[in-house]
Amino acid sequence: MAFYEDEYKKVFDWDVTKRLLAYLKPHRKRVAISIMGALMTVLANIIGPPLVGFAVDRGIEEGDMSIVGLGVLGYIIVQGMGLLGFRIQLSSMAVAGQSIIQKLRDELFAHLQELSISFFSQYEVGRLIARVISDVNVLREAITFAVVGAFRDFLILIGIIVTMMIINLPLTGVAFVVIIVLGIIANYWRIYARKAYLKVRETNAIVNAELSEAFNGVRVTQAFAREQYNYDRFTQKINFDHRASNVRATRISALFFPSVDLVGGIATGAMVFIGGRLVLSGQLDIFTLLTFVLYIEQFFFPIRMLAQRYNMFQAVMAAGNKIFTLMDTPVEVQDDPDAIELPQIEGHVKFENVSFAYDTDDNRKELVLKNITLDVPAGTTVALVGHTGAGKSTIVRLIMRMYDITSGTLTIDGYDIRRVTQRSLRRQMGVVLQESHLFSGTVAENIRYGRLDATDEEVIAAAKAVGAHEFIMAMENGYQTEIREGASNLSTGQKQLLSFARALLADPRILILDEATSNIDTQTEQIIQAGLARLLKGRTSFVIAHRLSTITSADMIVVMDHGEIVEQGTHEELLKLGGMYFDLYSMTYARELEGQVAPDADILSAEEMQ
Repeated sequence: MAFYEDEYKKVFDWDVTKRLLAYLKPHRKRVAISIMGALMTVLANIIGPPLVGFAVDRGIEEGDMSIVGLGVLGYIIVQGMGLLGFRIQLSSMAVAGQSIIQKLRDELFAHLQELSISFFSQYEVGRLIARVISDVNVLREAITFAVVGAFRDFLILIGIIVTMMIINLPLTGVAFVVIIVLGIIANYWRIYARKAYLKVRETNAIVNAELSEAFNGVRVTQAFAREQYNYDRFTQKINFDHRASNVRATRISALFFPSVDLVGGIATGAMVFIGGRLVLSGQLDIFTLLTFVLYIEQFFFPIRMLAQRYNMFQAVMAAGNKIFTLMDTPVEVQDDPDAIELPQIEGHVKFENVSFAYDTDDNRKELVLKNITLDVPAGTTVALVGHTGAGKSTIVRLIMRMYDITSGTLTIDGYDIRRVTQRSLRRQMGVVLQESHLFSGTVAENIRYGRLDATDEEVIAAAKAVGAHEFIMAMENGYQTEIREGASNLSTGQKQLLSFARALLADPRILILDEATSNIDTQTEQIIQAGLARLLKGRTSFVIAHRLSTITSADMIVVMDHGEIVEQGTHEELLKLGGMYFDLYSMTYARELEGQVAPDADILSAEEMQ
């Protein structure tokens, strides 16, 4: 399944609209208050011009400036009420909008954390960030400014037209000519603006994806001196395209809005010219002329705003579709409705004819594991050996239920892991990966990550057990030292030691070490051997490693090849068997005798030896 979005082409999506309106439902009171504020603004816009026209006309007719003054004062009061209503509208919808955005982001974050590992291998992190930040912000702006704002602008437009028709129908015809012209302009603008703004959103997502990848891989970039290549790629292609798309969108807007103002100026001039001739000929009074001139001035503001609302509406449809598509992405591994809490386990793991296949992009099934049968008693240390792609990592991911098996049965202490809750299963497991990930925060907080209620004494004891205490105390603030971005203030070995301490503190019944010592140098490995023995003692452990020192001490060695178990037994038993393990061991040992590799060197994969 691919997780890249095509260009969203729907002008209106009722499903997206319904789901967005559902988020507004709990904020009905604020929406109602906002609508009341909008109505105050509508009334101010409709009442203002006739009030001024009447005051000026009557004042001139009677020669009394006090009437004009009262009219101006009344107009100021009415406009003040309109501004107050506008403030009420914005403040109410701003609170509602921020609350909805918080809820949306909370739901997105929660859902993303539950998605399968396969999802994150296909969906770029930068695009995820664009969904959670940029697209959600589009919805916030729409809720704050467009939902009630479009309703207000439409009512102002209708109110002005109706009032103009009541006052003078012939002059209203001039306004209708203007509406037709503006409608033609707006229709052309709508077509080009929609394409332009969709392109802006697309290039924005690409920029986010590129930045995320570039910053995450900055060490590799610097190691291969690829800074100039990355700079050229970003500036000459990705960021250049983003700039070009924004410039095009800006130019389209810069053409449309001045065109509206130009039409407005022409309409005002035509109204003054035609109305002035009618006033001079006695066919029209000053009240009507002045009212219409003021209405024409106000007439174009809601038209401009409605055009902007339309563009925002299109962005909302596209952003909403992407957000809800992401939220609707199914969680592949889910708890059974009748799943039970897994009680405290001993750690007896049993595979019975287990096979596993995953879906390819062309909807085929690719078999990764074939009829795996393996019985691991509680407290046993199992070393998984085999070439790349043999299925070692898949074995441990199935135990953790990162994926569901395709066929067969996988049990822990007799419990089918598909019949227990994932949380109760994984909280009794500990994992140390080849590339250990440390989070922002202190050293103590990272060790405590797997067991948040651990005391400071327990944190220190875990660090001492794996040999991490000495280097931690040598740091600037000891256990309270802040870990920098990417753990740049720690060596690879130090990061791995903290991962060991984190796993030990969690006190798991089943421990998984996925090539956890492959990035550690010989000296560091000697430091943690005692800690590793302490970590493995009394636990069921699955160790994926190439190091002889790690493998030969295992209670059971499982040799895998192309998704099948080809050999299993102790180190001595497998050597006597003279099979695949014997070949791997013999070649590595022979090289040791020749002085080409250290005694704790990796057992090479079959592919690496060819």
